Amino acid sequence: MKYLTLNDGNKIPTIGFGVFMIPNDGPTYEAVLNALKSGYRHIDTAAAYFNEEDVGKAIRDSGIDREEIFVTSKLWLSDNGYEEAKRGIARSLRKLNLDYIDLYLIHQPYGDVEGAWKAMEEAKAEGKLHSIGVSNMSVALWNKFVPHFNIKPAVNQVEFNPLFQQKEIRALMKETDTKLEAWYPLGHGDASLLSHEIITNLANKYGKNPGQIILKFEVQDGVITLPKSTNKERIKTNLDIFDFTLTNEEMEAIRQMDTGKGSHNPDAPGVEERLRSAFVIED
Repeated sequence: MKYLTLNDGNKIPTIGFGVFMIPNDGPTYEAVLNALKSGYRHIDTAAAYFNEEDVGKAIRDSGIDREEIFVTSKLWLSDNGYEEAKRGIARSLRKLNLDYIDLYLIHQPYGDVEGAWKAMEEAKAEGKLHSIGVSNMSVALWNKFVPHFNIKPAVNQVEFNPLFQQKEIRALMKETDTKLEAWYPLGHGDASLLSHEIITNLANKYGKNPGQIILKFEVQDGVITLPKSTNKERIKTNLDIFDFTLTNEEMEAIRQMDTGKGSHNPDAPGVEERLRSAFVIED
């Protein structure tokens, strides 16, 4: 496994295993166990995924030392606020049944983000959270909130793949050495990405599948990538990208695939309202 060093000095595996939309009470448990057995050491969950319990149980049952596993979770929108965030952090720790969380993110940056961030800064100082970051922050949202933070985000987890390379926000994040984490790193199965001529030609050249070429591009470009699968073979192959290196010319060819368009626009009208009504997090 390869690691990156965050702006707070903590190290993070460059590939994580995401569990979005995998059910709790069994399926997430099995998927995380399979991922850990396959060599993953970074598990990405969230309060709004409703499977923190399974993630924590799989980690405890894996037989792998806790210190070797990097766990990410996220604070849901309804807990943005100082007191609310303190309760949300405590809830995540309780559901995961862990003493600390390696990385904790503000999942959706709306409402009292500054209050939530203050609570996260305090939890970091107390050792409950080792690193803190944000998710789904556009340039406008970053400029609205991040200048008021005492601790700058270690990561910003956003939609990212070769067709949507987030060049504007990446340039802004570079100023604080904030790493980009990619959700939908494979374009959510977008056929126009997976079957793109540049990608398929490279897959043939290196004896890899298109998904492996895409993940290799992302990791080689300094992105932390979070592929998700419940298929045992795909879980393994998504990790099998460290035995080859793309040339500078190949990297640049993939960079030229960027369309600047993704599936989610955090600045679009009505996004906050839609997200607020999407999930109810209960103790």
